[in-house]
Amino acid sequence: MTATVCLNWKDKVVYSAAGPRPQILIENEKLRVLIGGLEPGQVIPPHPASWAVYHFLEGTGWMRVADERIAVGPGVTVVTPAGAARGIEAETRLAFLATRVE
Repeated sequence: MTATVCLNWKDKVVYSAAGPRPQILIENEKLRVLIGGLEPGQVIPPHPASWAVYHFLEGTGWMRVADERIAVGPGVTVVTPAGAARGIEAETRLAFLATRVE
């Protein structure tokens, strides 16, 4: 396996009026890493998944983890436990890096 290098996340993120279009950096049976972009007002509905780490790169919005609503913006990192429902709401154009571990 070789290293995956992303020199500038802005070259990878895709913003689409049609909705989220995550760009996969790496995916296998144990790990999934993606860069996601949301336009203002777009939502990723709450959904349960395994352990994950979300690091927000630009913009502002909200992340819901179980019953908690967390303000997110550049530099904020949220770790979600396995099985917890999580979702994202964009107030402004919002970019994030998500890493999910199975």
